[in-house]
Amino acid sequence: MTAAVPVISMSLPADQFAKDFGASFERFGFAMITDHGIDPALIDEAWAKAKAFFALPEEVKRAYHIAGGGGARGYTPFGTEIAKGAKEVDLKEFWHVGRDLPAGHRLAAQQPNNVWPKEVEGFRAAYDRLFAEFDRVGGRLLAGIARYLGLDPDFFDDTVADGNSVMRLLHYPPVEAPAKGIRAEAHEDINTITLLLGAEEAGLEILDKDGSWLPVSPPPGAMAVNVGDMLQRLTNNRLPSTTHRVRNPDAGRASVARYSMPFFLHFRSDYPIETLESCIDASHPDLYPAPITADDYLQERLREIGLKT
Repeated sequence: MTAAVPVISMSLPADQFAKDFGASFERFGFAMITDHGIDPALIDEAWAKAKAFFALPEEVKRAYHIAGGGGARGYTPFGTEIAKGAKEVDLKEFWHVGRDLPAGHRLAAQQPNNVWPKEVEGFRAAYDRLFAEFDRVGGRLLAGIARYLGLDPDFFDDTVADGNSVMRLLHYPPVEAPAKGIRAEAHEDINTITLLLGAEEAGLEILDKDGSWLPVSPPPGAMAVNVGDMLQRLTNNRLPSTTHRVRNPDAGRASVARYSMPFFLHFRSDYPIETLESCIDASHPDLYPAPITADDYLQERLREIGLKT
């Protein structure tokens, strides 16, 4: 019988949710989450704003591309990002919303303030609200992981306070045959955990342990959640950062654009990622004996995927 990524409700009692969610993370590096509590009307508004922005003329969108910014904020044009080790760029364009920090904040150098397109009315208001909601849900998910790992439920609170989290608005245009490349080549996420809305449109697949590709298709309104490299490193690979991709659509859907909204939840930039002692034993020696700050790790990986030089 083919394995399947489970669908888990956040309405479960805390201990049961932690058990089910953590087990799915340990087995697949992924889970599908329902009952997350983000207002469907807000999500619908966010889809509408994203579609309105990506429909703007190319020269208007490119005015919000920040040269040398590593794609951290604003617009990243189609054909820019490339997966580590891939030969072709991904078939996508995207917009990044991050966390605005007050002037003089000690982490401001690593986390630039946002830019906002003036052409789409209500853009900032919608995404400020959605960013805060992703932040809230992400905190609850991390509390579940902490419980699963035998840590205090609030263990991650300080690690992500003022963290360098990024919400990405993604547009995969219709695919013209023969396509050179795919919508998103096989890759792993850099961050702590990723919360993804918009995976209902077929295409997201994860690489299972037997080498097969498993589809991840959450129910309407649900989100896919996955382990990032930073959490994998922190847990000494107990929770795996699973390889995943967005394949090109079948012929009948090739003319349909795909939109999604991943929220890359990050540790704060100066957090030292050091292997949890509870994840080290005689059978599992420390694979990462040298700690690294979250920002140093991020910069290293951004260079690998072509967003920084």
